[in-house]
Amino acid sequence: MDQEIALPGGNVGGAVRVGDTVRRATGPWTPAVHGLLDHLAAAGLTGVPRVHGFDDRGREILDFLPGTSYGPEVPDDVLADAMRWLAQYHRVVASYRPVGEVVWRTSRGELAADQIVCMHDYGYYNWIGTEDGFSGVIDWDMAGPGVPLDDIAFTAWNTAPLAMPMDPAYQAARLRLMATAYGGDVFTPLQILEGAPLRAQRSARVIRAGQLAGDPGMLNLATVGEPERTEHRLKDLQRRVPEIAAHL
Repeated sequence: MDQEIALPGGNVGGAVRVGDTVRRATGPWTPAVHGLLDHLAAAGLTGVPRVHGFDDRGREILDFLPGTSYGPEVPDDVLADAMRWLAQYHRVVASYRPVGEVVWRTSRGELAADQIVCMHDYGYYNWIGTEDGFSGVIDWDMAGPGVPLDDIAFTAWNTAPLAMPMDPAYQAARLRLMATAYGGDVFTPLQILEGAPLRAQRSARVIRAGQLAGDPGMLNLATVGEPERTEHRLKDLQRRVPEIAAHL
């Protein structure tokens, strides 16, 4: 077998590269995630790793997506491409309606009528780029029921980035860019701004619940100060929302 090469990142999971594949530890949520990825593959959505079963150590085998992940300062053109891709994903996944109770990483049950399967971790650190720009999305273990604004607001939180105190005019411009690239009249920049604190609250709640349940990935997030870091940044954002809104 080819040499294993540890891949960077992975606060929640962690992975190694073996040849043209990625090997990752599994969990009770893995069958649900594989069902989602198989649906996306069958629909022809590009930029998503395909599933190739399991290795002799029980790890899942996925495509290795060539390229590199982005840092926190994502250029406007990449953010726009990522939002266009997200809109395409939401259109494709709308037809995915798994039957019966499904076990996801942070929930279990059937999709409600107004829900889709969200990626739920759509941040710059899971985006892959090549010399041609944005090209794909990795690390789907957090996928689960939600509404489209959940993914968009999460991106606004960590990639606009609303989580950090910055020039409110700049952050407002990034929200306008996101809204336009996603679909223009689907969500307004103000809706995205107002959705970000709610989505951050969900993140903190999910991380804490996972830590209490003993989820190794969620426990690992404690090493970078979660969920307290998110809760602290959330309070600061709630204070800054009116300043940002004034520039929309």
